[in-house]
Amino acid sequence: MPSDSSFSARDNPIAQAMAQARSAAEDFTKMFADLKLPAVPDMEALTSTYRRNMEALSGANRIAMEGAQAVARRHMEIMQQTMTELTETMRSLATADAPQVKAAKQAELLKHAYERAVANTKELSDLIQRSNSEALAVLNRRFMEAMDEVKGLMEKAKQAG
Repeated sequence: MPSDSSFSARDNPIAQAMAQARSAAEDFTKMFADLKLPAVPDMEALTSTYRRNMEALSGANRIAMEGAQAVARRHMEIMQQTMTELTETMRSLATADAPQVKAAKQAELLKHAYERAVANTKELSDLIQRSNSEALAVLNRRFMEAMDEVKGLMEKAKQAG
């Protein structure tokens, strides 16, 4: 059996993998060094832009979350109201009225229930749309500001260079 010292790097798969990784890292470093990227004139301004981007994203998420909570609250209110109305409907249908009177009541109650369902769906849809619009407005405003900031940074770099 050969001693450990007689194994070469080509016989050891771990050593081979390490050598390949080292070679790839060196190639990447050389390739990156060869790129001619514009110098960032003001790293603090770039960091500040990034911070404002994150603040805008956070604000948009907050608006979306508040909107989702408002929708959930309103949905719960609608469900409670529907259960109350259903109880009242069952009581009114339990009377000993003639079949024609009951049928007319049922038709009227069904019409009312349908109208309420449509109105409630529209209300929830409007809440969702308003929340989404507000969140998107925050992101759009910040995007436009960020593009102006990047343009300003590039102009500074051009003037410095």
